[in-house]
Amino acid sequence: MLERYVKKILQARVYDAARETPLSEARFLSKRLKNSIWIKREDLQPVFSFKVRGAYNCMAQLSEEQKACGVITASAGNHAQGLALSARQMGVKATIVMPRITPDIKVQAVKARGAKVVLKGDAFNEALEYALQLVEEKGYTYIPPYDHPDVIAGQGTLAMEVLRQHAGPLHAIFVPVGGGGLIAGVAAYVKYLRPEVKVIGVEPEDAACLKAALEKDRRVVLEQVGLFAEGVAVAQIGKEPFKICREYVDDVITVNTDEICAAVKDIFEDTRAVSEPSGAVSLAGLKKYVEQTGIEDEHLVCINSGANTNFDRLQHIAERTELGEKREAILAVTIPEQPGSFKQFCRVVGKRMVTEFCYRYADTEHAQIYVGVSVKPGGEDRLELVQALQSAGYPVIDLTDNELAKLHIRHLGGGRSPNAGDEAVYRFEFPERPGALMNFLRHLGQDWNISLFHYRNHGSAYGRVLVALQIPEGESGNINEYFDRIGYRYWAESDNPAYQLFLG
Repeated sequence: MLERYVKKILQARVYDAARETPLSEARFLSKRLKNSIWIKREDLQPVFSFKVRGAYNCMAQLSEEQKACGVITASAGNHAQGLALSARQMGVKATIVMPRITPDIKVQAVKARGAKVVLKGDAFNEALEYALQLVEEKGYTYIPPYDHPDVIAGQGTLAMEVLRQHAGPLHAIFVPVGGGGLIAGVAAYVKYLRPEVKVIGVEPEDAACLKAALEKDRRVVLEQVGLFAEGVAVAQIGKEPFKICREYVDDVITVNTDEICAAVKDIFEDTRAVSEPSGAVSLAGLKKYVEQTGIEDEHLVCINSGANTNFDRLQHIAERTELGEKREAILAVTIPEQPGSFKQFCRVVGKRMVTEFCYRYADTEHAQIYVGVSVKPGGEDRLELVQALQSAGYPVIDLTDNELAKLHIRHLGGGRSPNAGDEAVYRFEFPERPGALMNFLRHLGQDWNISLFHYRNHGSAYGRVLVALQIPEGESGNINEYFDRIGYRYWAESDNPAYQLFLG
């Protein structure tokens, strides 16, 4: 199998549309991690993503009759742009079906390259279903985003460049994983020529379809997929990629949102490139691998797979970066309700910088504060801070890893309402597009009074809402069944300490 794929990679036609991208040394990061870190710069492709490689090679294998029918695909962005550019290069008509939640920057980029865009559904699967329907109705030729040997071979040319650009010792290559086309191509080429080099996949914790498949030794469908890194938000690994991955991928690492955001910053500081979250996933995994194994003086490569992100999303990424680097602690602290309390609190904090402070008067004896404090990376300084506060007599709860606290509480003024009895609190995600918030409210219905509501646009594919509903006694059993019918992802948060301390 490897020999067959290596031949296809060597014969792949990609450079009419794609370019050979540099392998940039990350000097700042290398010094910090005590290893030689290299970043493969696929953000420098004409479509700012590696996807053009597979799309062009797949199209290049089509017959003239297939091209004459026109091509179509379903994509949330990067594959769509790659196919649009490839079709324009070859003079072929292209139709791209995209979910309505697709960031506008990607929709406009596809249109600018001459493809027809059809917005359909709130998720990729709905867009895919419609694209395949158009194949049946109009005879278009479908170009899959990852599950095809010619797509895999096109993506594999990236590995061919890496081994040529870095001919010396190489410990591991870290690859972002969505549907699996890229890591399959990389693994096939690397393991045939340099079997001693590790190929390590990296996935978001909430979209780890390859990890789940390897654990079960078969492809599985994830029940839910997080969409922060939408470029790798895939519920099931591709059939053809999995044949390669199950044999030749050495390991899979999962990373969280904060770690991805920190990696976006790392890439920027070393290259001045602004990576999209899915583009920074591989570096987040590389950093975690170094931390877990303690390796030093090795050569490590990660792939910045793309740079297509909305500008207004950067604010949310910046907010989460310090947490991802473990340079900020988010704490709930109880202090005396009396003059000078905050000053005394700061004395215990010492020379650490207070990054955030939220407070609202609650009673005459105690004040509950939400506070962010800069700490040294690694977690030890954070633990020392908590212990110092506890030793000084302050009750403390560490909220650094609490999603409700990071997404909502830090943006709310705080306080409790004496009239908000029988409150049940839920956190929702819903497809983000014009009118989506009003549509969410319509779905929420009018059976229960809303006693708290917080929504903030993060410039991402999904909106996030915190809602408290006043549910009369005896009706609470119906609420989860009702929310399940709506179909939005949700979490019950009434027992979350962040809510109970600041809003409950």
